[in-house]
Amino acid sequence: MAYDEELADRIRLMITPGPELSERKMFGGLAFLINGNMAVAASRNGGMLVRVDPKENSKLLELDVVEPMVMGGKEMVGWLYLAADAADDDTVLREWIERGVGYARSLPPKRK
Repeated sequence: MAYDEELADRIRLMITPGPELSERKMFGGLAFLINGNMAVAASRNGGMLVRVDPKENSKLLELDVVEPMVMGGKEMVGWLYLAADAADDDTVLREWIERGVGYARSLPPKRK
């Protein structure tokens, strides 16, 4: 299954453009990267993956719009999944995009 193209288009409209922004198909979804660091991704399962500060992971999981991101049966600390129905709300979507982009910007750029 391909990623949610409508969601990817909405992310493009909300994410701040710039030379540090790039897109890459990854894990069956479409990732938005800041200086080579993934910030958010339109998931192949609907909804959006969001990169967050691992120190805030537990606190953010208390919110009812996100769940842990699980890959290969293992919870990935520092990555959350924003449910598809929550991503339908532009205010919620923008908040989580900004959170993911903000964290990605705090990381050192990856070499190309």
